Amino acid sequence: MGIKSGLLLLALCSLSGLWAQGNTGYVTMETASGKLQKRYDKALSYGRGGDFNRALRELEKILEAEPRFIDAFITRAAIFEEQDLLEDAELNYEQVLEIDPVYEPRVWYRLAMVEQRQNKYPEAVDHLERLLQMPDLEDRLRRQAEQHVKDFRFSAEMMRNPVPFEPESLGENINTKESEYLPSFTADGEYLVYTARVNGQEDFMISQKIDGAWQKGEPIEEINTPLNEGAQTISADGRLLVFTACNRRDGLGGCDLYYSEFREGNWIAPSNMGRPVNSAAWESQPSLSADGKALYFASNRQGSIGGRDIWVSYRQADGSWGKPRNLGEPINSTEEDEAPFIHPDGQTLYFMSRGHQGMGGFDLFFARKGAGEQWGKPKNLGYPINTKANEGALVISLDGKTAYFATDKLQRTGTSDILQRPTTDLYRFDLYEAARPSPVTYVKAVVSDAQTGASVRAKVEFVELESTAVYASDQTTESGTFLVVLPLGKDYALNVSKKGYLFHSENFALAGKTSIDDPFLLQIALSPIPDELDTDPGEEARPVVLRNVFFETGSAELKPVSRVELNRLKVLLEENPQIRIQINGHTDNVGSAADNRQLSENRARAVFQYLLDQGIDENRLSYKGFGESRPIATNETPEGRQQNRRTEFEVIN
Repeated sequence: MGIKSGLLLLALCSLSGLWAQGNTGYVTMETASGKLQKRYDKALSYGRGGDFNRALRELEKILEAEPRFIDAFITRAAIFEEQDLLEDAELNYEQVLEIDPVYEPRVWYRLAMVEQRQNKYPEAVDHLERLLQMPDLEDRLRRQAEQHVKDFRFSAEMMRNPVPFEPESLGENINTKESEYLPSFTADGEYLVYTARVNGQEDFMISQKIDGAWQKGEPIEEINTPLNEGAQTISADGRLLVFTACNRRDGLGGCDLYYSEFREGNWIAPSNMGRPVNSAAWESQPSLSADGKALYFASNRQGSIGGRDIWVSYRQADGSWGKPRNLGEPINSTEEDEAPFIHPDGQTLYFMSRGHQGMGGFDLFFARKGAGEQWGKPKNLGYPINTKANEGALVISLDGKTAYFATDKLQRTGTSDILQRPTTDLYRFDLYEAARPSPVTYVKAVVSDAQTGASVRAKVEFVELESTAVYASDQTTESGTFLVVLPLGKDYALNVSKKGYLFHSENFALAGKTSIDDPFLLQIALSPIPDELDTDPGEEARPVVLRNVFFETGSAELKPVSRVELNRLKVLLEENPQIRIQINGHTDNVGSAADNRQLSENRARAVFQYLLDQGIDENRLSYKGFGESRPIATNETPEGRQQNRRTEFEVIN
């Protein structure tokens, strides 16, 4: 919060005396004796050169000789302010106003700024309001004072109602004697990527959490260069890194966005994201949505409302990124709005801004997306998360309970090192409930061949069942893994497929969920489709459960959402004309065995009929009801009974 040495002195001294009214009983630099003027010029010279101690000694001698030398008080107050001797600065500004309250109106402003820095908000507001009553006040000073009155009243209210905030260091394996900042995490919280200052320039570091503890950060050698790399975002599954690099030969502007993909155990060489994401302006501070469909970032490109605004680009069907659009009001203001973080819920945005009602400098805000993709009014995260200083970027964990940030305002714990200069470290704190995002979970799986156990590169598709819209589509990694984040409040169907294999389906009934303790960790084994009609002697067929086929309660009437899964079965049969299948129906043990057998057969017949209506040859289909005779889980719990109420198919000779 310091003021640049000499600038305030020059500003005040150049204006001193312009508003003098009668000069009754005090001395100014124009009316002082020649001897005092020379001494005062010497004090100013020391002050402009940054030699504040000698300047203060000269001013002390001047005021001993002439206790009502008003310009000397102004200059001494400014020097105290520059040195963060706030009580001394406050006292000297008050002495100026006692001598003449209208001699220099800016003294009221400077007094209020000093009081604000001491959290004396009522006094600061009172002095700014006194300033605003003065006639012929220059427009710029009036606008500043009016804005500060609003900010200081807001700050006082925030301080009367503080929010929980107990930051903890991420520990010595992450924080060092150098600076670490701008954290980003994979959705499972297993990997942390952050920017670190190493040998005077910025590099990326990565750390893995093992048994709840972050391991020592290691440089990402494939991406780091002798130039600066920073301000990154990592995709939910940890396979894509988007970051900022400046002044590179392939750059389009001062700073551009670049990307690198993690393939076969290594990060590939970074590439410029190109137009239209990058422009001739400044692009930085990216944040990827968890579904990989949106990229938020900050830019001062043409079309910005303020100096720097938050923009978003959406991934197109062909994988390219579309023309960025400005988020507009109410997110962006006429001042700087930066460092967006879109939470994996896809609905909550955290960012820093100078333009919204705050406590001074950059404050942290959050906003929620409403109906029609319209953002709600940003909310200040409150005190003491925000202070009168500048607050930086914030990221939030998947469960919404933990916030991570970087600061140089907190003393590092757990080390006996004596720091010679301030450094920025990474911290975490429990985010209070009202500022948390909507709950989400994730599905993490390994896909393998059911016969050999080898990894399978398969297609993964999640469908939101109510709308039948594809929520996420991806390929597994070379090791057969995938990770997809699912917001709660909707039901999803998962289909994992690969040519030459029977597909696998899962259902995630999250529509009625408001919280979830554990993610979904799956081992998925895909069964190869036989090349010929007969299987090996003695080989037992593996039925495929159709987990997204639903019936009305106690009925064989298919629910409309079943079409998503049944149409996949239809496509499988069309693409593999050599196979025949039997559709099996099963129930739990509620009711009589005879009724259950009949219900299961009727339901199997309903699926059979659906496939016939879709043009599948009847000779390739059969059906059978097994009732309650083949349970796959206990019938003693609701979850077990639900698993037993199933429809499946198996390949037959």
